[in-house]
Amino acid sequence: MDSRITVTHVRVRGFHLDGYGHVNHARYLEFLEEGRWAFVDAHPEFAKSLAAGVALVAVNLNIDYRRAAVMHDDLEVRTCLSRLGGRSGTVGHEIVHRDSGEAVVTASLTFVLLDQRSHEVIALDGEWRERLAPLVTALDSTREPH
Repeated sequence: MDSRITVTHVRVRGFHLDGYGHVNHARYLEFLEEGRWAFVDAHPEFAKSLAAGVALVAVNLNIDYRRAAVMHDDLEVRTCLSRLGGRSGTVGHEIVHRDSGEAVVTASLTFVLLDQRSHEVIALDGEWRERLAPLVTALDSTREPH
């Protein structure tokens, strides 16, 4: 798999489930967050900056629920940086069932980088663009058809 895409494994446990026996919609937010932290951990150029007083702040999240996940399902959370704009970027996510490869969730999260001292949004240009642009890619589920 492309090194710009991180993969996090999650096994569905009883505490993830709702009264209907499938993963509660809010739990998927936690799975996606695990994926984003794994992405940061896998890319030291990003992690170093976040440790120096820069916060990645979610400003929009869109989720498409494709298939229910149930107890003992083994899932892969795939995460990538899919877009860089002038002041915001997008993280692409897909959660797939490890055995079947079926999409469970696809999601995109728009973020800004915030200077934690000044509380100002950091423009994604100059050094930031040089650092992050090489990480931009798309997941299979979000690629444009040719």
